[in-house]
Amino acid sequence: MFATRAQPVASALSAGVQTRNMATLREIQLRLKSIQNIGKITKSMKMIASTKVNKAQRAMETARSYGATSAAIYQNSKTVPLENEGNVFVVSSSDRGLCGGIHSSVAKATRKLIVAPDAQHTSGVIVLGDKAKGQMARSNRGDIQLSFSQIGKAIPTFAEAGAAADTISSSGVKFDTATIVYNKFQSAIAYEATPLKTFSLDALKASEGFTAYEVDEEILGDYKEFLFANNIYWALVEGHASEMSAKRNAMENATKNAGDMVDRLTMTYNRTRQAAITSELVDIITGASAL
Repeated sequence: MFATRAQPVASALSAGVQTRNMATLREIQLRLKSIQNIGKITKSMKMIASTKVNKAQRAMETARSYGATSAAIYQNSKTVPLENEGNVFVVSSSDRGLCGGIHSSVAKATRKLIVAPDAQHTSGVIVLGDKAKGQMARSNRGDIQLSFSQIGKAIPTFAEAGAAADTISSSGVKFDTATIVYNKFQSAIAYEATPLKTFSLDALKASEGFTAYEVDEEILGDYKEFLFANNIYWALVEGHASEMSAKRNAMENATKNAGDMVDRLTMTYNRTRQAAITSELVDIITGASAL
């Protein structure tokens, strides 16, 4: 009699266990399928980034040759900032994400330069790209004078850099030195936030070695604007190459992590399914023994 009463209770408990196992299996299946789809997407994004890295590196090599010429002029003329003049910081980034902490690196480097003991008076911050703008707004919202968006969708061109330089020059922001902070491409897996200085026309004229250059006064202002636009172009192109390389590495790591998670979920699914089958076999054997 006791065995007869206990049998319905045991059957109900077994049914509840089977229901929970089936629900768990469905949840694992849905999650497994979702992660597999994410892995396919990240793998495709890695392939696209790998293609863009090669193009970005070729453009970077060209921009480096022009940028080295601009840096040599300031170096050979021994240009230094004027006293009691302002320093504006130009943060070079882009609008795109999914590339690790590459945008955070330029924002952190800019904040360190602003509070450095030997820093000049800060005239403001100009941000190229929405990603760095969000980073800088957290700590230096009041210093942001200008911001540019729609940057980083393709390889930057000199026309875009020239338009940005013209906008900065006509904005009314007064500065003696412009420190452009960008990500310098070092290798396929390494980049470093690097400052690049551009000086005003008065500082260039007052340089110790500038008299060696025979430049007419009429074109000197245009030449200074060209140097400013050229340095912005160098920073944008080199930052773009670093970003594409960082994105490829980030998507490669994401694909690898998705594969590892698929393996773990597959093992969990197999173990849960085996437990459900074992439970069903126990019920069948128990029922056969009761008969």
